[in-house]
Amino acid sequence: MNGPVISVRGLRKVYKVHERETGLGATMRSLVRRRFKEVVAVDGIDLAIDSGEVVGFLGPNGAGKTTTLKMLSGLLYPTAGEAKVLGHIPWQREDTYLRRMALLMGNRTQLVWDIPAADSFLVLKEIFRIDDPTYRRRLDELVELLELQPLIHKPVRQLSLGERMKVEFAAGLLHGPDVVFLDEPTLGLDVSMQSRIRTFVKELNRRSGATILLTSHYMDDIVALTKRVVVIHHGRILYDGALADLAERMAPYKLVVATLRDGAADTDLSVYGDVVSRDGGRVRLQVPRALAAERTARIIGDLGTALADLTLEDPAIEEVIDRVFSGESVGEKVAVA
Repeated sequence: MNGPVISVRGLRKVYKVHERETGLGATMRSLVRRRFKEVVAVDGIDLAIDSGEVVGFLGPNGAGKTTTLKMLSGLLYPTAGEAKVLGHIPWQREDTYLRRMALLMGNRTQLVWDIPAADSFLVLKEIFRIDDPTYRRRLDELVELLELQPLIHKPVRQLSLGERMKVEFAAGLLHGPDVVFLDEPTLGLDVSMQSRIRTFVKELNRRSGATILLTSHYMDDIVALTKRVVVIHHGRILYDGALADLAERMAPYKLVVATLRDGAADTDLSVYGDVVSRDGGRVRLQVPRALAAERTARIIGDLGTALADLTLEDPAIEEVIDRVFSGESVGEKVAVA
């Protein structure tokens, strides 16, 4: 299709929440006169995602990530704004749309607890009206990618959390969606299983060309899978652009890591920048980004043979995101061409 696969304009969601004081008197009064307050979950966001993109959707708890995904998947009606996914208005929940998208949430299950996953797969085959050859091809591919052969014939209740997440992925993707919304897909998994899920998502995108919008609190997920990130906070988009550029905009400094030889381990390097940490002869300095080249050249020239190693690094992406979440300005939102 021409144009973005996901197009959002002015999308807004406001919840009306009952509010009352504690105590019996307040409870009785609330029977005849209820007080409400409005809670803004999503506050007029604009977003466009092209076919085949894998986009990281970042923000602290309560920022509006899951609410946005629920609106885009048709589970929630917006208070205002417009959205189209694959040419469909999501909350109209047309069959043709539901067969082309998937919402996978790390803390939700769609499998029947007491029967093997293979039986649930057959139920999904009938729900989505998947023909036999297509079903067998997709199932074989998912079993191969997720290494499910030992798992799909066991009752779901006998599977570990990581094993259950793998069969949940297979169930959610069995109908071959063109758009996949992933909400915390590695939540609660150990490091090894997180790595396997990331490998699977990357391979899914490569093989099928599916467009993926991914939320995660694990920066390893974002760094491994995405080149573009959208940062949302208090229901508003703070940043939309390249993951690499986020560090450039939010961290106006670089880290110089100098390793000194034994005889020079106590040398004072604070004249070159702010000392962040010191471990024996290994010193980490924070220097203004614009002065990084000049400062490193000075260090090399001044220290000479006392310097065993010198590296120049960008700050960790986790630190950059923390600064975004703390409300520090990122300037105007960057539009992605």
